[in-house]
Amino acid sequence: MTPHAPRVLALLVSASLSLACHAAELTVSAAASLSNALRDVAPLFEAAHPGTRVQFNFAASGALLQQLVQGAPVDVFVSADQQTMDQAQVRGLVVAAQRRNVVANTLVVIVPAASAKAPKALAELTQAAYPRVAIGLPASVPAGRYAKAALEAAGMWAALEARMIGVQTPRQALDYAARGEVDAAFVYATDAALMPAKVRVAFVVPAIQPILYPAAPLAASPNPALAQRFVEFMRAPQAQAVLARFGFGSP
Repeated sequence: MTPHAPRVLALLVSASLSLACHAAELTVSAAASLSNALRDVAPLFEAAHPGTRVQFNFAASGALLQQLVQGAPVDVFVSADQQTMDQAQVRGLVVAAQRRNVVANTLVVIVPAASAKAPKALAELTQAAYPRVAIGLPASVPAGRYAKAALEAAGMWAALEARMIGVQTPRQALDYAARGEVDAAFVYATDAALMPAKVRVAFVVPAIQPILYPAAPLAASPNPALAQRFVEFMRAPQAQAVLARFGFGSP
């Protein structure tokens, strides 16, 4: 060992400890429909914030809210609807002043690719060809609430209720349709785009309200400044370009 080796080793250890001290882990709980897109956004954020690692927890927005209520250690919450974020805000779980709409989406009805026919409007879902229609559970799944609002506005909720197969996320509805286990399904356009060979879009569901996804830092985040930067980063051009590639619209 050279005379300078101990000093060099000490400097290396010091540098490693310094990096470890500055490293931060950011936990983001986000709507399941964002899973593919946000996994591609994360490396861009990490590159812009050296030493940061982003980890995700994806599920239906309502399920994520319940996790937050129970004290889940989360830095950022991204919901697929305003109502769920409103509930988080009322409970004081998120920083309201830093809440931002980050993407837009569209609700569609899909059918299995092998289906001989496809409905052209909500009213056609009452036909005998569609005895099983997958829909997110409105109590916890924003896509289900959007679908229910559209059906109620069309006066069709009661007529279709007996045909509905409740699911925990739009991705589950997508899987059911892809496997031919349902005859039609309500999903986001971004979900339908993931399996173009197995499902096809029948029509776009009339929007009763814009489908905008809000994001906000958690009030109890151990990394509040970094959490705020992630929310703002989702609106930045480089992140929006990735989100657009997965079919999301600008907020």
